[in-house]
This record gives sequence, structure tokens and C-alpha cells, in this order.
Amino acid sequence: MINRRLLRTKVLQVYYAYIKKGNASLQAGETELLHSIEKAWELYYLLLQLIIDIVAYADSRIELSMQKKIPSFEDLHPNRNFVDLWFIKDLQDSPAFTKVIDQKKLSWINYQEVIKKLFITISESDEYTDFMKGKPGVEMEKDFLIEVYSKYIAASEDLSQCLEEQSIYWNDDMELVISDIIKTIKRSSPGNLVFPSGNGVFKNSEDREFALNLFRKTVLHREKNKALIENQVENWDVERIALMDTLIMELAITEMIEFPEIPVKVTLNEYIELSKWYSSNKSGNFINGILDKITVKLKKSKEIIKKGKGLVGEF
Repeated sequence: MINRRLLRTKVLQVYYAYIKKGNASLQAGETELLHSIEKAWELYYLLLQLIIDIVAYADSRIELSMQKKIPSFEDLHPNRNFVDLWFIKDLQDSPAFTKVIDQKKLSWINYQEVIKKLFITISESDEYTDFMKGKPGVEMEKDFLIEVYSKYIAASEDLSQCLEEQSIYWNDDMELVISDIIKTIKRSSPGNLVFPSGNGVFKNSEDREFALNLFRKTVLHREKNKALIENQVENWDVERIALMDTLIMELAITEMIEFPEIPVKVTLNEYIELSKWYSSNKSGNFINGILDKITVKLKKSKEIIKKGKGLVGEF
């Protein structure tokens, strides 16, 4: 389920912690990496369960209104656009989804106040008001859910605090995990939920090996990679380069050399994107400039050799 961008992010996070500890074993680092990736996988399912619980809360309010001693016409004839979302019903009926929720015991039962606040925020939004008009079709429902996740769930400080209380891994993962949930919504249709490929944490064994080898080989070749970086830094005190910038460049160098099936441009773009999240505003251009020089050097020394369809001759 975990995509390559999130895998690179997890490797960077664990590599940073590994370097900061100073005396951790490689095996301990690999164990931590796999655990961190699994927690991101759990978060994907937990955040899908979140929208189910928000809808359930909305449904409970409708039921309470109908039980009034003197209910109004609106109480007895509620607008059910929100509580009857097909995506929610399909999730609840999905054996693959419920299996993970049950096995991992993923629940919001102890965070009902977060559920309530999120519903109030959503119900007061313009998107909700528009959605409750008329009878929305499949695409409108999908667009509405995407807005809910991208605008309101992703921005909730209460949710962020709640996730931080539950796991030290989850706050940094939320935005990337929500992007995967949005992909699931876009690709699904009534009766056909499209979860990320694979039934487990990884899409396939290649992704698992990619993450482990990227971490392992970056650790093993750290001194060599650092020397490459230092040789390309002109008029700059190496000690003043941010640690995170150095680690991002080390991972990029390792990936360019050790993974012949990945185009250099893909690697460079991915790590420039990572620098936007984990470094300063100026880091992207700095990292890009240094990696460009290193790429030329590695090309001349033939340390970068790409293989596979469309890659022969790239380097």
C-alpha cells in the first residue's frame, strides 16, 4: 500500500534518527524503519475509519432529533445526503477494510470530542451547504469527500494533537497518507473500492527491499557520499551545511548509484520535493545545484548505470 514517495520519507526520518543517535546498530535502524512504515500503513486505515465515525455521529444527531417529543417536519424528514454517502457504506461492507481495522484494533472510541468538532467544522462549511442541496451524484460525492479530507481533516489541530498522542510517527505522515486516501476516493466507484495495490504494508517485495536497501546502503556508504558532497561545495563551510540537507543528498546519491531501474530525473525530483518539507526554503536550490554537479561526476566515472526499458543509455 505504501508508495515510493512515502517510503523515501520514512527512510529519511529513520536515517536522521540513526545518525543523531550515533551508536545505533544497522539492524536496529532497519527494524525501526519497518516499524515506522507499518505505522504509516495503519494511519491510512485509521483515517478512513475517521470519516465513518464522523458520518455515524451525524446519523446519531438525526436519530435524536426524530425522537423529540414534538419533532418538526425537518426532524422527521431529515436531509440524509451526508449520512448516506456511498463511499462510507462501501467501506463498512469491505472485508479487506474491516479485517485491518479489527486486526490492528484501530478505533476513535476514546476521541469522540475530536469526531464532534470535525463534524461541526465540516457542517459549517460552504462545501457542506452546497452538497446538502438536491441529490448529489457519484462524482459530486467524491469531490465533496476530497474537499473534506484536504481542507478540514488535514488542517485539524485537534486531530493533529490526537494523532501525536497515539503515535510519535503519525503527525509527519498525515499529509502523505491523506494524499493516498484521496487517490482511493478518485479511483473508486459504488461497489468497487480501489485500495492501493497489495494486501499488506508493501505493494510488493520489491518495495520492501527498496526501502531496506536504500537505508542500508546509505549507511554503509556514508563516508564516500559525504566526501562527494564536500568536494562539490565551493566557498562554503561544510560544517555549516544543515544536517538534513546533507542526509537528503546522501540518500539521493545512493539511489542514483544503487538502483539502476530508477531514472536519475525521478530521483532528483523526489529528493528536491523532500527538501521542501524537511529543510529551509533555500535548501531546494542548494541541494539541486550540488546534486547536479555530483551527477555529472558520477556519469563520467560510470558509477551510474541505468538498465531497463527506456533507460539504456541514460547514463
